[in-house]
This record gives sequence, C-alpha cells and structure tokens, in this order.
Amino acid sequence: MPGSEKQNSMFKKTEGYVQKNNPFDVTSCGRRRNTGSPLTKPDVRRTIGKGKNFNKAKSTGTGGDAGGGMTQKGVNEYKRKNPGSKLKTAVTTKPSKLKPGSKDAKRRKSFCARSKSWTSERGKAARRRWNC
Repeated sequence: MPGSEKQNSMFKKTEGYVQKNNPFDVTSCGRRRNTGSPLTKPDVRRTIGKGKNFNKAKSTGTGGDAGGGMTQKGVNEYKRKNPGSKLKTAVTTKPSKLKPGSKDAKRRKSFCARSKSWTSERGKAARRRWNC
C-alpha cells in the first residue's frame, strides 16, 4: 500500500462494506489506483484483414485498395465492443448536395482540413471517399 507507515496508520480499517475481487490496490486515502496494467489483453489494432470491416476495392486490399474508412457494419461492431463511443462513417454526400452549415457539412470540412497532409495511398483513398 502506498504512503508512509504514519499515513497508513492514521485511518482505521472500515467495518462496513468492503469491495471484494477488485484488482486494484487501495491507496492511503481509500481510493483505488490503476497501476496502468490492463486487466485484459488489448485488442490488436488492425485496420485490414479478417474481421475488420473497412471498405475495400479488392477482397485482399492493402494500401489504397484497403479503401477509405469503415463501413456501417464495421462501425456497428466497434460500437458493440466499445459502448459509449460516437464513431460515425464518412460523409460521402457530394459537397454541393450538403446544406451549408449542417452537421454533416461541418464534419466533412473538419475532416478535409485535418487530413490535408495525408499522402499515402490509404490517406488519398480516405480523402476521395470524403470528397475532399
């Protein structure tokens, strides 16, 4: 337990509810501390390959053929695995058909500004998909 011996002896152990099976240690103030170690093995972050729902020009696509982002099916799967996430698919509507100032138009404009420096094949594919 962190803290000096004097700090830890200042507080008596509580007799009420004690949480069991919690993997994190209790600090001197009674809080739980995550030491930075994950409880489960993190999911390997791969964007192409089996089980990854990205738009592909070819079924074995890599580079530019890997496409310009996630499909709706992929977004739904990601949201199931990460509850509370706000991931969305690309705004693929032509800029001329979007109402200026709408949420989609602002998302598209923001993405295009943020991705100006993407020069790889996949970056260019993503920018094409977003109509940048």
